Amino acid sequence: MKSEGFDDMGHRVAVDIGGTFTDLVAVEEGTGRLIEAKVLTTPRSPGTGVLDAVARSTIPPEAIAHFLHGTTLVINALTERRGARVALMTTHGFGDLMEIQRCNRRDMYNLRYAKPRSFVPRSRVWEIRERVTTGGETLVPMDDEDVRSAARACAAAGAEAVAVCFLNAYANPRHEVRCREIVREILPDVPVTISNELTREWREYERCSTAVLNAYVQPLMSTYLAEMDDALTARGIRGPRHVMQSNGRVTTFLGAAARPITLVESGPVAGVIGAVAVGAALGIADLISLDIGGTTAKASLIRGGRPTLHTDYYIERDRVRSGYPIKIPTVDIVEAGAGGGSIARLDAGGRLLVGPQSAGADPGPACYGRGGLDPTVTDAFLVTGVLDPHYFLGGTLPLDVEAAVEAYARLARSLRASVEETALGVIRLATTNMANTLRLVSVHRGHDPRDLALLVMGGGGPMHASVLARELGMRLVIVPPRAGVFSAFGMLHADIGLDLIRTRLLRLRDTGARATIAAVFDEMVTSALDALAASGVDGAGPLFSMSLDMRYKGQEHTVEVAVPADGDPAVLTERFHEAHEHRYTFRLADPVEVVNFRLAAVVTQSRPAPPHVQPSAVVESVRYRSVWLTSNVVRTSIFRRDMLGAGATIDGPAIVEEAATTTVVLPGDRLEVHPSGSLLIHIGGDR
Repeated sequence: MKSEGFDDMGHRVAVDIGGTFTDLVAVEEGTGRLIEAKVLTTPRSPGTGVLDAVARSTIPPEAIAHFLHGTTLVINALTERRGARVALMTTHGFGDLMEIQRCNRRDMYNLRYAKPRSFVPRSRVWEIRERVTTGGETLVPMDDEDVRSAARACAAAGAEAVAVCFLNAYANPRHEVRCREIVREILPDVPVTISNELTREWREYERCSTAVLNAYVQPLMSTYLAEMDDALTARGIRGPRHVMQSNGRVTTFLGAAARPITLVESGPVAGVIGAVAVGAALGIADLISLDIGGTTAKASLIRGGRPTLHTDYYIERDRVRSGYPIKIPTVDIVEAGAGGGSIARLDAGGRLLVGPQSAGADPGPACYGRGGLDPTVTDAFLVTGVLDPHYFLGGTLPLDVEAAVEAYARLARSLRASVEETALGVIRLATTNMANTLRLVSVHRGHDPRDLALLVMGGGGPMHASVLARELGMRLVIVPPRAGVFSAFGMLHADIGLDLIRTRLLRLRDTGARATIAAVFDEMVTSALDALAASGVDGAGPLFSMSLDMRYKGQEHTVEVAVPADGDPAVLTERFHEAHEHRYTFRLADPVEVVNFRLAAVVTQSRPAPPHVQPSAVVESVRYRSVWLTSNVVRTSIFRRDMLGAGATIDGPAIVEEAATTTVVLPGDRLEVHPSGSLLIHIGGDR
C-alpha cells in the first residue's frame, strides 16, 4: 500500500460511498478548479462504484496526485452482521464481560427487554491468567502457556480474527502486547486486535466492545483496502491514498487496515468538516449541519467553528436499545432512517410510516426504473413536481414519473386520498422525523436552534431545509456549493491526524501535579509520532493540541478543558470552574481532579480555495411549473444554479436546480447568492 504524504501536483480526488450514490469531488492543484461526478453505488461490489466515479470524472489517472476515500462499509458490516468469526482473550475471571455488559437499561419498564447479543459468543471467549492494577503495576504475571492453549483453541474454533482486552490494560499494555506476539506465532495469518492500540481510556466493557468490533470488521476492510489499492494502481493512479476517519481527519490505507473501527462514521463526518469550512467562509461559527442522502439523515452541531468530538459513541442505540459502545474519538453525529430512498408504508394498524427501510441503490426508488415498486421520498418529490424528471443528476438518470405515480396510487387507495396528497403527506412525515433528529443535536444538548444556522447537504437536504428551519424557529438556511456531493467535498478540507486519550486520575492540588501533566503529555507525543510513522505518514511534523477531562471529586461526568502552555494547575482549576459553570450553571469548592489526558496530533494539508461567484444583477427563471409546495398547487419559478451570480436575490416560491440536488424556496422566503457561492435562504424574508 502507498504510504507517502501529500504533494502539491495534479488533482486531489475524494470519493465517498453512500447508501444510494457514490460521489466524487476533485480539485485541480494550482488552478483550484473543482470537478464533480455522481454514480449509483454498487452494493455487491462497492469498489466498482468508486472506479465508476473516477471514470465519470474524466480525470486522467496519471493526473491524480492524491486519492481520499470515505466509506460506509464498516458501519454496514456491523449493522448487517457481515464480519469475521471473532475470538476474545480476556483476564481470568472476566470471561462474561461481553455478556454482562452494563446493568442499566434504556427501557426501564419493558419486561421483555433483552441485552444486545454480543458479537463474540461466550463459547469463543478464553480467560488468561494475568492481572494489572489500576496504577499499572503487575499483580499477576501473564501465563504464556494459557495464551498458547487459547490460541490453539481459537484455531480449532475457526476464528478469523482475535481480540485481546485485559483488565486495566489502559494503564499498562505490556501483557496485551506479549499476548499478541504469542498468538501471531501460532496463528500467523489471523489478525489480532489489542485494546490498548485503539483506546487507553478506562471502562472495561467499552474498551472490550471496541476491540471486538475492530476485530469483527478487520478482515473485511483489510481485503477491501488492499483490493482498492491494487485496482487504483492497475489503472495508473500512483498517488498516496488516505481514508476519512470518524474523528474528522484522514489516515493512510495502512493505518485504516490496522484500525478499521476508526472509519465507522467515515463518510458522514466528512460532510461536517466541509460544513466547518463553509461556515468559516461565511463568518458563521455556530450552526447545525444536516446531510440527507438516499438512506439516512445525519445531523451534527458545530459551535465556535468546531465540531463536537467525544468517545461515547454507540451503534444501534436508540430510546429502547442499549446498542454497542465504540470508544474512539468520533464527531458527534445523530442519524435517522429518513432519506430519499426511505420507503413509505402502512403498519398493521393503518398508520403511515416513512423509513427506516430504504430502497437503496438497488433497486432504488420506483422512479429509477430499476425494478423498485415501493413508494419512497424521492418518488414523492417527483409526484409533487419538485423534481424535474429530465434533469435528475444533470439529465444522466431520467426519472420515470408513471412508475412513481403507480407506486403512490396503491398507497393512496389505502389512505383514501389523492396521489399528490399522499406524496405530500409522506414528505411532511419524513421532514418531521428529520426535525426530531435536529432537536437531538441542539435542544437535547442544551442549545437553542433559533441561535443557529442550518447548513444542508446531500441530494435531499436542500429540498427539506426551509420546512425544517420553520419548524425549529431557525432564521437562516445555507445551501453550500456542491451540496449534492458535499461529503466528498469535505474530505478535501481534512487533515491527517489522530487523537490519543490516556486515563490517569490526578488531583490538581497534589504536589508535583504540573510535572506529572508534562510527563504524561510527553509520553503521548512520542506515542503519536510513532503511530503516525507506523501508518506511513511522511510529511511536516504534526501540530499538537492538549486538553484534560476534569471533574469535581466524586462526580461521574467530566468537562474538557484546554491546557495552558505552562500547564499551571491554578490556571487549569479556574478554567475548569468557568467551563463547569457555563455548562451546569454552578461551581463548587470541592477538590478538582483530572480523569483523562487528550492529545490531538494533526499534519495540516492544503485545502481548496473558497469559490468566488461573479456578481450578476440579472435573475431570470428558465421556466415555470406547478408544484405542490404546501397543501395546494403553486406556480413556481425554476432557476438553474449555475446561472445565478453573486448578489442575486429570489423571492419564493422558487426552485433552484443543479445536477446533484434541488433547492426549494417556500413562499415568504428570500434566497440570496453569497459571493462564496453558497445560497442563503432567509426564512420569512428577514436578513
